[in-house]
Amino acid sequence: MALLPILSFPDPRLRTIAKPVDHVTDEIRQLVADMFETMYAAPGIGLAATQVDRHIQLVVMDLSEEKDDPLVFINPKITPLTEETQPYEEGCLSVPQIYDKVERPSRVKIQALNLEGQAFEVEADGLLAVCVQHEIDHLNGKLFVDYLSPLKRQRAREKVEKLVKQRQKEKVASKR
Repeated sequence: MALLPILSFPDPRLRTIAKPVDHVTDEIRQLVADMFETMYAAPGIGLAATQVDRHIQLVVMDLSEEKDDPLVFINPKITPLTEETQPYEEGCLSVPQIYDKVERPSRVKIQALNLEGQAFEVEADGLLAVCVQHEIDHLNGKLFVDYLSPLKRQRAREKVEKLVKQRQKEKVASKR
């Protein structure tokens, strides 16, 4: 397994539309393992392949406290099951240290493939519904900051750019 670099906002690669997965191969399974390792190390609860510069429709999640309930969604599609929306405070590994409320449908149906390439369907609400919508947005080139006002989005961009520069300086200093 390997830790993968996570792209940071405003990297234009985060705007790439992901392509469907044709076949679940050993290469896909290895990417899933690497994405879980990366997500747990970050630490986060969800990660889309787009965030690690792989532009395929693949999402991994683990919403458990113990980090023992890994979920994999290949070629995920969501259908809102209600017009009712709910605000939820979201964060993102690609937009570090930024959190804000986003309104999303409170119940959704998720259709996807699992690691064996078999289709499955699940209805979700709460954190799972929010998280899967957030990650599928990544596959469509959209970030949670796109739901914010232009001013909040610009402030987020500036804060993340400053944080990324600081991390790069720390890396350089640690190599000396």
